Amino acid sequence: MTRELAQSLCEASQETGRQVGALVHRSGQVDYVVVGDAGRLNLPDFGRLRAAEGRFRGLRLLHTHLRNEPLSRDDLVDLVRLRLDLVAAIQLSDGGPGQVSWAYNVPGAPGYREEGPLRLERIDVDFGELVAGLETEFARHARTRDVAAKDGRAILVHVGEKQAQSTPKLRFAAVHDTEASLRELGELARTAGVEVVDTVVQHRDRIDPKYVLGRGKLDDLVVRAMQLDAETLIFDRELSAGQIASIATITDLKIIDRTQLILDIFAQRAESRDGKLQVELAQLKYTLPRLGLRDDALSRLTGGIGGRGPGETKLEIGKRRAKERVHHLEQQVKGLAKQRRERRRKRGKSDMPVVAIVGYTNAGKSTLLNTLTGASVLAENKLFATLDTRSRKTRLPAEVEGELGREIVLVDTVGFIRNLPEDLFAAFRATFEEAVDADLLLQVVDATDPAMEEHLRTTDAVLEELGLTDRPRIVVYNKADLLPSGDAERLVLGRRERFVLSAIDRATTRKLLSGIDRALTEEHAIALVEHEDAPFMVDGALIAP
Repeated sequence: MTRELAQSLCEASQETGRQVGALVHRSGQVDYVVVGDAGRLNLPDFGRLRAAEGRFRGLRLLHTHLRNEPLSRDDLVDLVRLRLDLVAAIQLSDGGPGQVSWAYNVPGAPGYREEGPLRLERIDVDFGELVAGLETEFARHARTRDVAAKDGRAILVHVGEKQAQSTPKLRFAAVHDTEASLRELGELARTAGVEVVDTVVQHRDRIDPKYVLGRGKLDDLVVRAMQLDAETLIFDRELSAGQIASIATITDLKIIDRTQLILDIFAQRAESRDGKLQVELAQLKYTLPRLGLRDDALSRLTGGIGGRGPGETKLEIGKRRAKERVHHLEQQVKGLAKQRRERRRKRGKSDMPVVAIVGYTNAGKSTLLNTLTGASVLAENKLFATLDTRSRKTRLPAEVEGELGREIVLVDTVGFIRNLPEDLFAAFRATFEEAVDADLLLQVVDATDPAMEEHLRTTDAVLEELGLTDRPRIVVYNKADLLPSGDAERLVLGRRERFVLSAIDRATTRKLLSGIDRALTEEHAIALVEHEDAPFMVDGALIAP
């Protein structure tokens, strides 16, 4: 900072009664002159991309402070958010430059280092050497940091309303719900390939319509992201197009909401043509109202989490073409749904009972299918490992030794999740409806999950949406090998349509197979009674018409 530049800034500030700043390039050229108000500057938009990894913006901000204050919070947030080379504040003294405070980015907490205040003539800093050393330090820090996730590092953000916590009981429930919700969001992020480095929770009187969080909390979040080398914020709610644009502009980070995260997982895991079409349809329906965003907000979504899959190349097409594509995909999805109905109809003609495995995502449905049928479908400890329904035949144990038991078809379905995005549910409704023609439902529950009751309610709600609440159902509590002693017995006490097992241990499934056979026999007998006048024997009991 030359004495002449400092004097010019102070004179302009004195005359206008406003902060005045200059953004100076490393070459010494003044790229921008910025005039703010008495308390702060509003810096211009530097473009859509952040500075490269390990490098700074190449600009330093030199500006005035009218009230003899040192660097403000806004100054430090701008330094970190925009990865400026340096921010310096000149205090006015008799209309000219007085003491100067400055700060620059450093690796780790708190993310910056402050120097000064000193009189301008006493500052002895080689700026070029300082910045070169810092960039070397950042590059070394980036190389030594272990990045386990393929899609970078993210901070999870949960914002709730205080009015939901008006009593101690409600406060306890709200805390429990927040913890469960964040735990699930973390699992979704892990499944999508993101490393979660921190979580932020804020409860407000009401959600901020523009930023969701309070502006102060958002500024803290920017600094925290810088400290942890996080490039993504994942919100535990669905954000409007305007909220995404506003937060992205303020933070210069990639902004992902819960819906985008789930869509991203579906995009990664859809394998069949049917599944890919349904994912693309849901992506486009989600993206349509957001096509009016500024280019720099949308550009952060291209590539990586939130911007991949069958619809990836169509994320920035015009609304008219997008609507045409949506209509075309809807017709294709309807055609494939018709083909599935025809296959189910033919399967029904074979008089072979169909048993659909349903339940919350990652409850162990695919593992159970593999154990019961000897199949080898993909089964991972991740959410939504199964997106394409798979059917396998198996034979139930025979009641009489030496005879063959009845043959059934087991159908593995897409897992449910709370607040499943509406467009995604609509797109995958035809897939969920594989359970509609089932003679029996196996509802698999992760008995070790603290949110087990919430998962049961979610599954019930989805089954009600599909019109399946009156379908015969067996509840299977999975992961019995991880339950404390005595818990398994309490889950099934006095309920013969409930079973506790470990889906990885075939020996624990024997009672379940017998239960399936009994349930199918009873259902078949009831169906016959409704159409015939003759009595039937079920489990040794005579059933009269």
